[in-house]
Amino acid sequence: MIHHIPNVLTPDQVQAFRQQMDQADWTHGKVTAGTLSAAVKKNQQLPEDLPLTHALSEQVMAAVWNHPLFVSAALPHQMIPPLFNRYQASESFGFHVDNAIRLIRGSNQHIRTDVSCTLFLSDPEEYDGGELVVEDTYGFHEIKLPAGDLILYPSTSLHQVTPITRGCRVASFFWVQSMIRDDSQRHLLFNLDESIQSLRAQHGDLYPEVIKLTSLYHNLIRMWAEV
Repeated sequence: MIHHIPNVLTPDQVQAFRQQMDQADWTHGKVTAGTLSAAVKKNQQLPEDLPLTHALSEQVMAAVWNHPLFVSAALPHQMIPPLFNRYQASESFGFHVDNAIRLIRGSNQHIRTDVSCTLFLSDPEEYDGGELVVEDTYGFHEIKLPAGDLILYPSTSLHQVTPITRGCRVASFFWVQSMIRDDSQRHLLFNLDESIQSLRAQHGDLYPEVIKLTSLYHNLIRMWAEV
């Protein structure tokens, strides 16, 4: 399922990110593309070995690991350190599917990509075009979120970024290996967690149904988790 995660970064954080990124030297986005996706990838990217990339990446990871809605939706086990891209006039990324296995930067460790994430660093009014289009069982969804908000979707999804016709689109992107490999199971757990949190807010932690549903939630994780 596709999940909108609001307010991952504050406006002040976004402004600080953009100011630093505006001073950086960007490279071609094909450096991290697979063989097939490289043919349809036309954008720019902060170099992976740039100290700024590492510093901003650490801030994004800290923000998402501490965001309850992100944790509930992704149930993260491991994460590829975030990268950063930029789309300007006529740049785009045609339809593709993300690589199933990716190397964690600076290590020999590979992870399975279950969840793809885009953290928007440009507000929608800053650019025309540049929609993230994600396919699911209900068709294609065009996504363009406020700066600081994140979209999370299954890495199995066919998706693209449409051509920019005005302005500049800046974002962070990364992948997560979830404790729960199956998207439908993750979605069931997310809905169950939402219900538990709603009941806790209304009735408190000791409400019998809260205790029963919390037990069910954790036992389902025990049944399905891969850690």
